[in-house]
Amino acid sequence: MTVWCLGSINADHFYTVPHLVAPGETLIVQSHSKGLGGKGANQSVAAARAGANVRHIGAVGLDGEWAVEALAGFGVDVSRIVRVDAPTAHAIIQVDANGENAILVHPGANMMIPTPDFADAFVGDTLLLQNETSGTIAAARTAKAEGLRVVYSAAPFDAATVREILPFIDLLLVNALENAALETEFSDIAVDRVVTRGSDGAEWIGVAKLPAHAVQAVDTTGAGDCFAGTLVAALDQGMSREDALRRAIIASALQVTKKGTADAMPLKEDVDRLIGL
Repeated sequence: MTVWCLGSINADHFYTVPHLVAPGETLIVQSHSKGLGGKGANQSVAAARAGANVRHIGAVGLDGEWAVEALAGFGVDVSRIVRVDAPTAHAIIQVDANGENAILVHPGANMMIPTPDFADAFVGDTLLLQNETSGTIAAARTAKAEGLRVVYSAAPFDAATVREILPFIDLLLVNALENAALETEFSDIAVDRVVTRGSDGAEWIGVAKLPAHAVQAVDTTGAGDCFAGTLVAALDQGMSREDALRRAIIASALQVTKKGTADAMPLKEDVDRLIGL
């Protein structure tokens, strides 16, 4: 089957800092690097490295060919990425000595993605979505009508968007803070839901709650995207919900032991080895 990812493509600028900058503070950074990022691109790369056949739906500006080439280099089908008259999105990412981060994103071309029709998708394919692009709700509605499984990573979190998209999704992915906000906003969430809880692991509500895989974190940027991409790839390959959850936990643990986002996504073989396959 195929995993379709409608998602952001960013130029990630990483700044290593002694601590996250405070209001009014000017801080000299320790190092700087640039790489492929954006929640959508990260999720596509994670899913591809986890063994899925991935098609990315997105947009870049005329300055973004390097990002398209990078995605293709990770084994992602880039034929659905359009070029638009806007700058490619970028993110400014601070990473402190404990691996924690603070991120600013300029959305640019991510807000100009044409709504896909999924005319060449098959029933049983998966659409993976998040909140960093235009057209998320329309894509979910169309994909659901075409018989795709729709998985929605509700980040950056927006309660109004969640409320509108819920009727068209099959699986909701949130972190612990987002889940708390959801349960405040909604009295009943009648959709499968996975909650990531950082060092406390992750839970597929009503299915399984599994512990984290302990590692020394170097950079936590992109861990949630790694989790989402790996989880969806495992489900696409027919694994059980509990096995998919376990693989996603281990993959995201491996990802935070390296600097970067897309570049740090682990290979399926690395996850297999830790699972004992």
